[in-house]
Amino acid sequence: MKYKLCTNVRACTIVVGMPWKQKNETLDHLISLSGAVQLRHLSNNLETLLKRDFLKLLPLELSFYLLKWLDPQTLLTCCLVSKQWNKVISACTEVWQTACKNLGWQIDDSVQDALHWKKVYLKAILRMKQLEDHEAFETSSLIGHSARVYALYYKDGLLCTGSDDLSAKLWDVSTGQCVYGIQTHTCAAVKFDEQKLVTGSFDNTVACWEWSSGARTQHFRGHTGAVFSVDYNDELDILVSGSADFTVKVWALSAGTCLNTLTGHTEWVTKVVLQKCKVKSLLHSPGDYILLSADKYEIKIWPIGREINCKCLKTLSVSEDRSICLQPRLHFDGKYIVCSSALGLYQWDFASYDILRVIKTPEIPNLALLGFGDVFALLFDNRYLYIMDLRTESLISRWPLPEYRKSKRGSSFLAGEASWLNGLDGHNDTGLVFATSMPDHSIHLVLWKEHG
Repeated sequence: MKYKLCTNVRACTIVVGMPWKQKNETLDHLISLSGAVQLRHLSNNLETLLKRDFLKLLPLELSFYLLKWLDPQTLLTCCLVSKQWNKVISACTEVWQTACKNLGWQIDDSVQDALHWKKVYLKAILRMKQLEDHEAFETSSLIGHSARVYALYYKDGLLCTGSDDLSAKLWDVSTGQCVYGIQTHTCAAVKFDEQKLVTGSFDNTVACWEWSSGARTQHFRGHTGAVFSVDYNDELDILVSGSADFTVKVWALSAGTCLNTLTGHTEWVTKVVLQKCKVKSLLHSPGDYILLSADKYEIKIWPIGREINCKCLKTLSVSEDRSICLQPRLHFDGKYIVCSSALGLYQWDFASYDILRVIKTPEIPNLALLGFGDVFALLFDNRYLYIMDLRTESLISRWPLPEYRKSKRGSSFLAGEASWLNGLDGHNDTGLVFATSMPDHSIHLVLWKEHG
């Protein structure tokens, strides 16, 4: 027995050391000497030797490393090979997290459930396909005003509308029901919170109203032109207003007195934004409140204070050519300022006031900005609502719009929920996307369609 074992070992050693051509000749010779029993044995064992399940045999860490080189669609196909493959592939958290990020998805790294991320990816790929196929949205209408709707403002699922019928209404977007309706003046601008509504009017005044009673609690008089934009901050007890008289006024919100009148604009001031600064520069620090005001050609930046002789910190424009107009929408998040014009989208760094990027959109005239985030931008023209992937600066989806009421000031249309512009997460793709007033006095809504 010992001699036989030594002989087998010696024979194996000789075969292993042979060149591949001699090995083939040896195998051919052995096969020619084999009978039916040996050939059947060889046939049964060859399949097992040739089709080894490497994913099952490899350590899990090595399997995960190999899987990272495959694209998500191939991985989904591999999941169909066997239950074991599906289990291993589904457990590769990093693969599915990366796939989600590549789609522009926000991910919560604290979630450690591996299977969760595969489900998130499947949900993400479905939503992105709906966007690419122009099937991600649905439409609805709000009916209740009897004259043109000039002012819109959206917050937390509620849409406020101000009309020439001397009323303002608060709507629950999800149900289409009117929550509050109060008698006001003609509204050119509106902003609200849980207790109050602030309106800017074509009668040159600003007013504050109480939702519960409909009573006017404050009346701000001083502008000599229509008030096109308002913003306020309860913490500062300040209200700001932009007017057709080319000025911006700063008011004491509770007292109703004018604290400051800011001059320097040479056109109607169509937008004012009161925002907390999030970056440090020579002119401001994080936490400082900043006021932005915009007219047809320029954006002006002001410090918020009660000084009478308040000086403009900076004036931004996209062109010296006065035929190049800013579109009536301004985005400011405390770090970046973004505005659109016929030349494209302009993004300024608020710390340095330098232009960070210009996104050219020459193929679509009159393309205007609605919302701007880290991953996506929402834009529109006379015919469509567009979604742009800011990483590639390409339009990835569009949605048809009806003949809405045009406004040079930009108050008769707005974007809805904004968090998805920083990346979808499977939960923030719900609710209002876009709203605009219609010639028949209704409000046209574009909403996210529920997941299939």
